[in-house]
Amino acid sequence: MSLTQVSFLPFFLSLIFLLSTITTTTSTLQNLLQSHGLPGGLFPNNVKSYSLDQDGRLEVQLDGLCMTKYETRVVFDSVVRANLSYGGLMGLEGLIQEELFLWLPVKGFEVNDPSSGLISVDIGLAHKQLSRSLFEVPPVCKPQGAADLLKNFGRKIGVQFQR
Repeated sequence: MSLTQVSFLPFFLSLIFLLSTITTTTSTLQNLLQSHGLPGGLFPNNVKSYSLDQDGRLEVQLDGLCMTKYETRVVFDSVVRANLSYGGLMGLEGLIQEELFLWLPVKGFEVNDPSSGLISVDIGLAHKQLSRSLFEVPPVCKPQGAADLLKNFGRKIGVQFQR
């Protein structure tokens, strides 16, 4: 082997490891959610890492604030926390959803009857029943506009995302 081949090998192996780690984090989180009776696409595609403690407290780290769409627009904070149990992701912090020109915090997701094909979304004032198929694949989440929206959201209703 030449010197160039030897120095390129560690770089190439590091790159493969990094790319597999990024893919693995998202797919592993999807697997965790699915093993708890939830759809795998509740979190967007830009998950950096996550942790689950023995009490079921899930913390998901994203690349940063971002906006995506399920049925309506949603904004994820860079850290999202919730209590994970079978069929539920409750006590959610770090996610807001647009409802009729208002931005409301999403408090949780719950699958009451897996055969119904529906997921219940708790937006504080009400529970919405949405098709589970909207949440099967992690959505692409983009940072454009999310930061400005959150500043306005916090001022209007006196709430700020946990940082």
